[in-house]
Amino acid sequence: MAFETILAIALFSLVGSVSPGPSNLMLLASGTNFGFRRTVPQILGITIGLSSVLLAVGFGLGALLTAYPPLALALKIAGGAYLLYLAWRIAMSRSVPNGDASAARPLTFLESAAFQWVNPKAWVAALTAMAAYASAENPFASVVLITLVVAIVNLPSVAVWAGFGVALRRFLSDPARLKWFNIVMALLLVVTLWPLLK
Repeated sequence: MAFETILAIALFSLVGSVSPGPSNLMLLASGTNFGFRRTVPQILGITIGLSSVLLAVGFGLGALLTAYPPLALALKIAGGAYLLYLAWRIAMSRSVPNGDASAARPLTFLESAAFQWVNPKAWVAALTAMAAYASAENPFASVVLITLVVAIVNLPSVAVWAGFGVALRRFLSDPARLKWFNIVMALLLVVTLWPLLK
């Protein structure tokens, strides 16, 4: 694969990874509520989960979803339901920003990775990346390379969102501010369902 193509994939991934979406909004809320260290498994889960979606799409799942619309609809419904559940969890989170133990917790690595399978933004990114950059001459190598480049760019890009959340911790140390921040984050997460309704 040419260097120009790799650079194009990296830029595509950067724009997709740093732009607002369900995963990034959850990272912002998690960084605020739980700090960066406790959010690291969620960050890693996003990157690994997205990579698994990319590989699945590159190796034929995207074509299956296009050929069988009921499967795509089921994925949309599952994604929407899980997104509403996560929005509820964020809205109800009242974690103490100074690190005190509480019943609330950030998403685990597996929860975060699994969420990518129902995350509309992850699917759009995977379908677009594979359609635009996969090579017909060497499909296996190109799918793996695309996935690797996206993962390398995605990891630090999504980590920035958790960092933004950590930067807000002092301002949101007031319980009332934290409550309203979490409610706003939950509502924004619900708004990301809009593309599913089209």
